[in-house]
Amino acid sequence: MSELRDWAELLRVSALFTVPGDALAGAAASGRRPGAATALAVGASLCLYEAGMALNDWADRDEDAAERPHRPVPSGRIAPGQALAAAAVLTGAGLGLGFAAGRPTGWCATALAGTVWAYDLRLKHTAAGPAAMASARGLDLLMGAVATVGPRTARQWPSAAHPPAGSSSGAGAGPSAGGTAGAVRRALLPAAVLSAHTYALTTVSRAETRGGARGGPLAALGVTAVLGALVGADGRTGPAARWRRSGRAGELGVPGALGTPGGLGRAVLAGGYVVTAGRPLVHAVLNPSPPLTQRAVGGGIRALIPLQAALAARSGAPVSAALLAGLAPVARRLARKVSPT
Repeated sequence: MSELRDWAELLRVSALFTVPGDALAGAAASGRRPGAATALAVGASLCLYEAGMALNDWADRDEDAAERPHRPVPSGRIAPGQALAAAAVLTGAGLGLGFAAGRPTGWCATALAGTVWAYDLRLKHTAAGPAAMASARGLDLLMGAVATVGPRTARQWPSAAHPPAGSSSGAGAGPSAGGTAGAVRRALLPAAVLSAHTYALTTVSRAETRGGARGGPLAALGVTAVLGALVGADGRTGPAARWRRSGRAGELGVPGALGTPGGLGRAVLAGGYVVTAGRPLVHAVLNPSPPLTQRAVGGGIRALIPLQAALAARSGAPVSAALLAGLAPVARRLARKVSPT
């Protein structure tokens, strides 16, 4: 039991609940309902995320020996070779699941794995570190979009006037709208939102063992407010209107206005994101001590779940949004037993 807990701590299992939402938000942005390929993409995401956790502790074992001697590797509970082997095996499993979902998904998984390894081995302590971490989250969402669209191509669609059931119609809804390129285009803005949150969170995390820095938490607080307003806004007007995909009323992909149940749910999820991420950031700004900075990082990790749910709702996928929202209390309870940082 003790060894199992050591591995749970190494792999940050409480943070695993923040991973499926990437692929589901990407699936929602693609305009299609999640399927078997989406599930494979979720599996690939989970494996690559855990690979990054194991590799991170292997790469930081000397630093952790001074700053976090209680961690599994520096404390001797898990050997460095075991952590590295776990990272390699999990990376291989993630790539296998990605290619099982289709070649485009496999290449997304390859790019994601490369970003994870580059971050842990080289970029983490450089100025490019936050950008690399942000890119990893964005790629994870794009992988979900690409997997959900699957192998559908323009050659498989007989005409623009008769797209497959469940796809968009109207302006811009021709055969190419269901292809990989179209899915990526539609998922770019949600991916940018996740990336922006991750960039700000990673910037804060760089001072979590030392504290004393107000600039990172203050900037992250501003980013949180902007992103919350963006994902919670009425998509009928303003810059957020470009988020909407063409489609008939009632079809997947047409977000609700604030006066509708869908719009209200989206606003509630966006508010939950702002509160979850923003409250500990305020404390870290007022008192940038290591414990409060670490708490802000943990809050930012947990806030990924309501943000992903709000993104799914914003793209017109209320079922995915509800499923993701249900993960939040589970992640919160598990975080009390195993730290996500």
